[in-house]
This record gives sequence, C-alpha cells and structure tokens, in this order.
Amino acid sequence: MNPGIADIRRGNRFRDSINRTNTNGAIARTLARRRDAAHSVRKTRVALLLGLTTVLALHVGAARAQDAGMLDERVTQESVGETICRPGYAHTVAPPFDAMLAHKDRMLAARGIDADDGADFALDRRVPIVLGGSPDAPANLDLLPWAGREGERRKARAAVMLKRCVCEGKLSLAEAQAAIVGKWSVVYSGFSQTSCDVSRLDVATGGDNGRDAARDRSP
Repeated sequence: MNPGIADIRRGNRFRDSINRTNTNGAIARTLARRRDAAHSVRKTRVALLLGLTTVLALHVGAARAQDAGMLDERVTQESVGETICRPGYAHTVAPPFDAMLAHKDRMLAARGIDADDGADFALDRRVPIVLGGSPDAPANLDLLPWAGREGERRKARAAVMLKRCVCEGKLSLAEAQAAIVGKWSVVYSGFSQTSCDVSRLDVATGGDNGRDAARDRSP
C-alpha cells in the first residue's frame, strides 16, 4: 500500500477516535447537567409543597376563625391592649367553673365517653379566651385529651406564646386565631422564647428533646 495513503488512513482513524471520545464526554456532561437540573427541580417542588402545606393550614384556620360564634366580640385588633393583653383579663370573663364542668359532662355523655374517663379530657375552647375566643359559646367549645402532641396542655402553651406575639405586635390577632384554630400542632415548633414564626412545619417527633413529653405527663 502507498505509505502516504496508509498515513492518511491512520490519521483519519485517530481523528475518529478523538471525535468519539469528545462526543461521549459531551453526552456524559449533558446527562450530568440534566440529572443535576432534575434534582434541583425535585428539591424546589418539595420546598414549595411544604410551604404550601403550611400556608394552606393557616388559610383553613383563618377561614374557621372567622366564625363569629367562636369569638368574643369585645376582642378586636384595636382592643387587644385593653382586653387579652391586660393581666387577668381571661379570669374576669371566664364563666363559673361549675357551669363549665356541667357543660363538659354533657359533652362527654354526648360522645359516649365514660364519666370515669372524664379526667383524661379537657373542655377546650377552639379559640382560647387569651386569643379572643368566646368564653362560653357552644360553637367554641370542644373536648381534647389533656396529654399528647395534640392535647390541651400543649395547645394551652401554644396559645400563651401566640398571645405574647400579639401583645408584642409581632403577630396580628387574626393570624394568631388562624394558627390556633387550624392545625396548630403544625406551627407549634415554629415558636421559641423570642420568635413569633408560625410558618415552620412541626416535623419533630419528640418535642423539645423530650421535654414536651415529660411536661405532658406531669400533673
């Protein structure tokens, strides 16, 4: 074979090999970029879904909190300073204990809960008095277990923290009412002694390193 032709053929095969290598590398880089982009999209979708869940919980709570039958008409955004933010306000408007106890007994009976188990339940106000809930309106009264992640003890702590946020001007009365009437356990972990963030999801399984569970078991 002509040496010149052989050299040309070898050169062509060498260039073909380089071209295939470059093409394969480009394809690999393209696939990697696509995988990274897909992973980023999935992460964004998850974040949006979590955010939407929180917003939806608050909107559902807001809609339910607008039920006038659950609220104390004396408490408005303009009157919080003279009502719920005034020390001792809840005690001044709360109905007599015996009247509330009798109402609880009627609710236990209506739900088929044995009177011997009544001590495990609390007469709950869907919107607590400290957040402008009606002290005695039937629409605002419910039963909750005392203990547990969605029990009355934890809800009472959440209500106190929400009230602090309202009285410090960090949260509106309507927002606080929406948070407590909605899935309040969802936003419970968004609080601290200094924060009024009600947007965080409660993903913890044991509360504050077990302290919540210990408090729930306490008398």
